[in-house]
Amino acid sequence: VQLVESGGGSVQAGGSLRLSCAASGLAIRPYCMGWFRQAPGKEREGVASINRDGSTTYADSVKGRFTISRDIAKNTLYLQMNSLKPDDTGMYYCAARPADKWMGGCGYSGMNYWGKGTLVTISS
Repeated sequence: VQLVESGGGSVQAGGSLRLSCAASGLAIRPYCMGWFRQAPGKEREGVASINRDGSTTYADSVKGRFTISRDIAKNTLYLQMNSLKPDDTGMYYCAARPADKWMGGCGYSGMNYWGKGTLVTISS
């Protein structure tokens, strides 16, 4: 299994980025897929996740600004990030685990597979 993130970069506050996570070795549809981030000196935190039925979960800090989505045909997960803030700076990781329920949000725990990350830097 391989998860490869892309789309990170440096933008000014208020800007947008779209992250992608290309999956190989697994079909993403039956998985709980998530985006995580780790800011310098801070613990990794869950940002958004999407379950097999398409239900989504978001961290309070990104609600209304970030959107998680997937393209089943392309086997790719996305994170559209708008109205970016300096606090959004960090390494962003894609992760996956088999979904343990058919419907509803799947949260962030128990991820089995991780990508290597893509760096997002937001300047004020």
